[in-house]
Amino acid sequence: MSDAVLPVGETADSHCHLADPRLHRDLTQIIARARAAGVTTLISVGAIGAIEADRLTVRIPEENPGVYAAVGVHPHNASDCDASRVNDLRALARSPRVVAIGESGLDFHYMHSPVPAQEEALRRHLELASELDKPIVIHCRDAEARVLAIVGETRMPPRGGVIHCFTGDAEAAGRFLEMGFAISFSGILTFRNAAAIRATAAMVPVERLMVETDAPYLAPEPYRGKRNEPSFVTRTLEVLAQLRNEDTAELGTRIAANVRRLFGLT
Repeated sequence: MSDAVLPVGETADSHCHLADPRLHRDLTQIIARARAAGVTTLISVGAIGAIEADRLTVRIPEENPGVYAAVGVHPHNASDCDASRVNDLRALARSPRVVAIGESGLDFHYMHSPVPAQEEALRRHLELASELDKPIVIHCRDAEARVLAIVGETRMPPRGGVIHCFTGDAEAAGRFLEMGFAISFSGILTFRNAAAIRATAAMVPVERLMVETDAPYLAPEPYRGKRNEPSFVTRTLEVLAQLRNEDTAELGTRIAANVRRLFGLT
């Protein structure tokens, strides 16, 4: 099967990792394919590994219109999120192409960093997002109650935020929506065993809805098992539109507007 993706109108990939070596080596072609598929806006997230990933993430948009950056420390690396690392993020976030802080959050599934380190890192990111007047990008895996509690204690950034790659249930989605978050769905939405996530995606208000690839991870069907890339977000959009009984092109346009609004691109 060809990896070429037919355009579905306009949409946005609200979360990808273009600095990842699996994507960066083919960056020009990957961005060209995204544009050909109608993906007009890409939010490239650093956060994975050392600070060099964030530095590269900030440089990529300088040569690629329609691409913007988010900087942060992934919960897997939360033990590295000390005051010095936060200062580095603060400096990077001065770039006009940095539109969000993150991804940060809690991952109680893999537990690559101790819980106290993850929770302290999340607080630091929330405080930095408020200080810099930027939205927060939240990673949440098997930790919905604690994320909600910490955001409530620390304060939601005035610019809001997004729960990326949502995998919780409808109750958790409702609580995140009440707090003011947008909710983004990845290629997991297309997986056969994702009935609960699909049910939740069908009930999220359209003005809070986003789609993403999390590329190079989580390629949607029928590309599952391959390297994911931003053009594949159109497949997730198509499934989402079917679930909601909405026109794919119209939904894509609404989602693109949501991404622009949250990240201050309008």
